[in-house]
Amino acid sequence: MLKIKNYLLAAILLSTSFISAQENDKQVRKPGHINNNKFRQLYQEFSTPNMFRTASGAPGPAYYQQQADYKMDIVLDDENEKLYGNETITYTNNSPDVLEYLWVQLDQNVRAKDSDSYLIDSDRTSFADQTESFVKKYFEDRFDGGFKIEAVKDSKGNPLKHTINKTMMRIDIPKPLKQGESIDFSIKWWYNLNNHIVDRARSGFEHFEKDGNNLYIIAQFFPRMCVYSDVEGWQNNQFYGRGEFALPFGNYKVNITAPADHIMDGTGVLTNRKDLFSKEEYARWEKARNSYDKPVVIVTQQEAEQKEKSFSKKTKTWQFEAEMVRDFAFSSSRKFIYDAMAVDINGRKVMAVSMYPKEGNPLWEEFSTKAVASTLKSYSKYTFDYPYHKAISVHSKNQGMEYPMICWNYGRPDEDGTYSDRVKFGMISVIIHEVGHNFFPMIVNSDERQWTWMDEGLNTFMQYLAEQDFQKKYLPELDVYPSRRGPAKNIVSYMGGDQDFLSPIMTNSENIYQFGANAYAKPATGLNILRETIMGAELFDHAFMTYAQRWKFKHPTPEDFFRTMEDASAMDLDWFWRGWFFTTDYVDIGVKDVKKLHVSSKPNKQMKEYMTSRNLSEADLPPLVYLVEEDSDDYKSDVVNSSQSENFKTLNEYIMNNFSPSERSQLKSPKYFYEITFEKPGGLPMPVIAQFTYEDGSTKTIKYPAMVWRKNDAEVVKVIASEKKITTIMVDPKEETADIDTSNNAWPKKETKSEFDKFKEEVKKK
Repeated sequence: MLKIKNYLLAAILLSTSFISAQENDKQVRKPGHINNNKFRQLYQEFSTPNMFRTASGAPGPAYYQQQADYKMDIVLDDENEKLYGNETITYTNNSPDVLEYLWVQLDQNVRAKDSDSYLIDSDRTSFADQTESFVKKYFEDRFDGGFKIEAVKDSKGNPLKHTINKTMMRIDIPKPLKQGESIDFSIKWWYNLNNHIVDRARSGFEHFEKDGNNLYIIAQFFPRMCVYSDVEGWQNNQFYGRGEFALPFGNYKVNITAPADHIMDGTGVLTNRKDLFSKEEYARWEKARNSYDKPVVIVTQQEAEQKEKSFSKKTKTWQFEAEMVRDFAFSSSRKFIYDAMAVDINGRKVMAVSMYPKEGNPLWEEFSTKAVASTLKSYSKYTFDYPYHKAISVHSKNQGMEYPMICWNYGRPDEDGTYSDRVKFGMISVIIHEVGHNFFPMIVNSDERQWTWMDEGLNTFMQYLAEQDFQKKYLPELDVYPSRRGPAKNIVSYMGGDQDFLSPIMTNSENIYQFGANAYAKPATGLNILRETIMGAELFDHAFMTYAQRWKFKHPTPEDFFRTMEDASAMDLDWFWRGWFFTTDYVDIGVKDVKKLHVSSKPNKQMKEYMTSRNLSEADLPPLVYLVEEDSDDYKSDVVNSSQSENFKTLNEYIMNNFSPSERSQLKSPKYFYEITFEKPGGLPMPVIAQFTYEDGSTKTIKYPAMVWRKNDAEVVKVIASEKKITTIMVDPKEETADIDTSNNAWPKKETKSEFDKFKEEVKKK
């Protein structure tokens, strides 16, 4: 008889547990059901691994990339605001494919009069326009920009047939280029330099009316080879102005002739610095090379102001050489103040440099070079040691743009030299961001034309970490750096916005709504949540560094990043990539219901229903312990009408009979039981971070992993056994998950006053 009862008990417990689990984890299934479980694997979204790119996210044994080497002679015509160039490209085919033609980018053609960039977006009339912008829009002729290609020739000087399609040029080579073969060809060109203040371009010049000088920031200035890869073939998508650049690595030798009174710097090693600098300037440069604590001014403000008046008719040629870079850019002006300091990157000397006109002071002389130095150290700590010999920050109005070893940055004080905190922190942050781009995508060379987030999003995440490092070293008086992007709460308004104007992160650059929020802030915030809330800093940092080191000086794809992060951390993050990167879903998690439970020795409602269905009575059951809901009929009939000690009798007998005194001393003694239902109205799974506050004022936080949603996308039930009475429950108390609606985050539910009620209260106070 005892054996029969034991079998019966096991069957009862197994059956009731199964029913309970089904109720807790039920999924809605419809006819023709498609598996929309957020935790399914990303096989549909990902391409199949191959010999070029492995399933682990690492480059495969057959991975290849092309090489493009350049020799250029450039003339900067300051008087006529033109740029002339003659370049020779050596292109090496390392792919297994035979190439029948080559594609070259002509990015300056985005400013040509017949550019499609003026035509692809809607253009409605404005309610009102400033007179200047109205005249520019409807009265002035378009700027005559774009490359004027004078010749395309082979190595023997013979013309090469070529076809220009807007911002792309196809060069038809005499014979197919096989694997391992190289070809030399030359392009002669010139174009009119644009005033970037007028057209808000990424390169050009700013004209200073007071002294008549130009400050040049020159980039995308030469025909550049397109990327040919195992993923895209030729990446020859047209350039419309937003989607940035996909470029192969190569070596550069560049000679730039400019007015003799200009100060210049750019990508690569300046090989004839001693010939270009005065003896005093060169001595200061040598001093800067050994100054690790503060910048040394090499060209002073007084000297720059003197040069502003000269307008020399003579010229000097600056000679630069760079190895393994994907691009080249330079900046030149007689207005430049120039300072520098050395940075120790794990025993290797790197120069942090700034160039700025007097209009940037006193802000730039105080913070620019320090921000460069701090950024190099921060990024090197989380990725790989910065491999180049210098990094330059150039002050240019309205700019924020990056190239290998050099970048343009905004942040200009008022004319009297005063500036707000907004200007100061904006300037420091943009320098950190643009210098950081040396790592992403100048070295970890992702395809910006296709995936903006792979350089802007990853870099904005790294910028957030670097801002905290900068604050600790240079602004210790601050409690925290006022980072604009990174903290989860800062993305809430965007995530909860109108779905008609949101697009997934995994959207081509030209098709993105709300570009800054989508390509910069959302991916950066997602990575921050991964690091701080989901993975933890140790796991995340190792995986992120693995990605950076695997793909430095190579061309990664989004899948390479996703796969590496999982491969190096032993975490299945497909649910996160799917939700955060492939959809516009949002986070909304709250407390739906809390039931207070009490221990009883009498069958509760669920057991009674089960007993009825099986035609069982209490006599058929062995002694069992039940949890009954407060205010239920079971509670009123049993718990209220009997002592707590009586209800604990079965428990106490079991404990006394099955545990030794020493074991009993280690047991908890819960007196309060709660059944908590967490709901998820939002589409994105996230960990459920629940903070419990007890009657004595103490708190405890439990973080349920996001996997808790894997079987039920709507709600999850948890039973808490507590030694102390819980008075409040708060979900996501530190705002770590970008929850767009916190009105359901608290139990008991907090009453929130409307703006009108707050207004009425203020009126009454007055």
